[in-house]
Amino acid sequence: MSHTQAKVHRMSELIEPIATVTFSEIPNEAFLALGMRNYWDGYFAGRAAPLGPAPAEVVHAVFYNFADGEVARHIPWVWGKITPQEAIAVRERGSAAALRQVIGQLADSPGLVRAADLATRAAVSAPTEGRALYAALRALDVPEEPVARLWHVTTLLREHRGDGHNAALVAHGIGGTEAHVLMALSLGMRAEEFGRIHHLPKAQLAAVVDGLRGRGLVNADGGFTDAGRETKERIETLTDELAAPPYEVLTADELDELAAGLEPIAAAARSHDD
Repeated sequence: MSHTQAKVHRMSELIEPIATVTFSEIPNEAFLALGMRNYWDGYFAGRAAPLGPAPAEVVHAVFYNFADGEVARHIPWVWGKITPQEAIAVRERGSAAALRQVIGQLADSPGLVRAADLATRAAVSAPTEGRALYAALRALDVPEEPVARLWHVTTLLREHRGDGHNAALVAHGIGGTEAHVLMALSLGMRAEEFGRIHHLPKAQLAAVVDGLRGRGLVNADGGFTDAGRETKERIETLTDELAAPPYEVLTADELDELAAGLEPIAAAARSHDD
């Protein structure tokens, strides 16, 4: 991993806990109060809202890693209860409130304002071609209030990386459920133990693992082969490379300053998450 690549990878680790407050209790409660039936209704309404009332097939393609039929349980049903514009507002309000709660006094610190400014410059600077969810988020107004702005721009950076990760998966012929299997194995877990796919019918999951076994990526015991581990590592390396463009607008010193500014915020968000 090159020096720049290491910095880009570190940045992904710092933005992740900040952006993902959007999947926590405060935003979830706000969506439930507006008629969502469960957590996943709110998840799909909030995350898909920048795409407008796109059909389930499009959301499935853009999100990439949900099993067939999972998106269609929520899209377009949620749009009968709430508009995409309302969902965007609810998500931003709830996410900012959640972030403010988990980071405490840091919410009003000059360090957060500076980190939000640097992250904003990065987040709105990358090309949008081939990055559907990132492009959709870029079309939204960046919030003025610093905590809301930090959440918004870390989400931009997270989804930019996610769009690139999906491109890396496509380039390596790895489908959405297969990607979860590889992730589980890289964490030392069996596929059927992994949270995002353990609910799938056993036969369906077994067929995915069999497919990876047939390609020489998974061994007879359901673990990685050397080729499987190398493929996973290549995908992660390419993901880091494709995540670099936003940060190219910052100098090396500014990138270091951004990382230092995000450290305590990410740590506070992470400790609350744990």
